[in-house]
Amino acid sequence: MHQVPITAFGGPTVLIEYGGLRILTDPTFDAPGDYELAGGLVLTKTAASSAAPDQLGPVDAVLLSHDQHPDNLDRLGRNFLTTVPLTLTTAEGAQRLGGTAQGLSPWASVRLPRPDGGTVKVTATPALHGPEGAEAIAGQVIGFVLTAEDLPTVYISGDNASLDLVRHVAERFGPVDTAVLFAGAPRLPIFDGKLVVLDGDGAAEAAQILGARRVVPAHCDSWAHYTEGRNDVLRAFTSAGIIDRLDLS
Repeated sequence: MHQVPITAFGGPTVLIEYGGLRILTDPTFDAPGDYELAGGLVLTKTAASSAAPDQLGPVDAVLLSHDQHPDNLDRLGRNFLTTVPLTLTTAEGAQRLGGTAQGLSPWASVRLPRPDGGTVKVTATPALHGPEGAEAIAGQVIGFVLTAEDLPTVYISGDNASLDLVRHVAERFGPVDTAVLFAGAPRLPIFDGKLVVLDGDGAAEAAQILGARRVVPAHCDSWAHYTEGRNDVLRAFTSAGIIDRLDLS
């Protein structure tokens, strides 16, 4: 089966080459440093992206899980959006960003033209950025599914902590070929230390729910509030007996 080329640059930023299109997730390109959020919470970026925006080459679209947190869209990432023909994100996020941003509600979809004359269908999927009821504080978040008649299905989770929502995705699209799963087990005091994105064990369970042949982990490095790293994802997949599905390249 054709393997979709995917390159991870650190944090949640991943380049997916699909149907002749180059699609980037949540762009974060700033140097390490601190971001102060409302309420005095400080998020600290600890490592730079492995590529600068001008090293990426042309990007046809950005899939942005949400715009309101700097570990998913930082300063240089915002600048980068102005160079991209289309950014797909939440309805609220599109209103805030303006420009080429287009909002999608969960399960809504758009078709992107391919160079060969076909199309890629991008469907927004529901995501929950924290425990039940987190939306009132964390705001809207979405994930995405990429499909095309001649290509394997790709799921991008976005900042999601809910395995129940993963099950809904699996019901509609499973089994998926490749899952880009945001992990890192971030925990914040505002949610009493509960997960706001999946941990390694949750990512391994999500992979099994989705029937994913291949899993590319993201969002599990480069920020201090992530309580787990790539080694924790490796441990979880090993423990679950599905290490052969994990793509850490």
